[in-house]
Amino acid sequence: MTGRSPHVVTRLLQNWGRGDQAAMDELIPLVYDELHRLAHIYMVRERPGHTLQSSALVNEAYLRLVDARHIEWQDRAHFFAISANVMRRILVEFGRARGAGKRGGKVGKVEFDEGRVPSPEQGADLIALDDALNALAAVDPREAKVAELRFFGGLSAEETAEVLKVSSKTVLRDWEHAKVWLLRELRRSEQQ
Repeated sequence: MTGRSPHVVTRLLQNWGRGDQAAMDELIPLVYDELHRLAHIYMVRERPGHTLQSSALVNEAYLRLVDARHIEWQDRAHFFAISANVMRRILVEFGRARGAGKRGGKVGKVEFDEGRVPSPEQGADLIALDDALNALAAVDPREAKVAELRFFGGLSAEETAEVLKVSSKTVLRDWEHAKVWLLRELRRSEQQ
């Protein structure tokens, strides 16, 4: 998004949401690199040898976003938050379809350290984490959204705060609580 104002992206998103196809055509080149970065973050956490590649994930997310008619886009951050969620859903669906989420299998502990190399069981971990995030969303939707944006979307505390319209301090507090809650939930599901 070099050289382009976030306001240009917001305007294009809003026009696209009102059905302007030309706005979407102009928008995609502006956001593609960031979408690819998000996809790469997701794919790095997948098991080695995963058959889905970052570009394919971006393309599938693009197809789903194009089909999402009449979204009232708030701004650039809202777009990337929705995009991160769409990519997460694609990977979970892919993992479930491949049978990676068999309960009682080789589900390992999910670390929330973004710098660590993923384990070979990461596909199963993603499904278990998705289940835990859904359970957290039932208890505290904002904490679940913070965890999704920080862990899956790779957003900073400041970017997450912008998306959720809360302070960075609130994001950091929610993130710490969500990590503890999710790890406890994942351990509980491993024992079942």
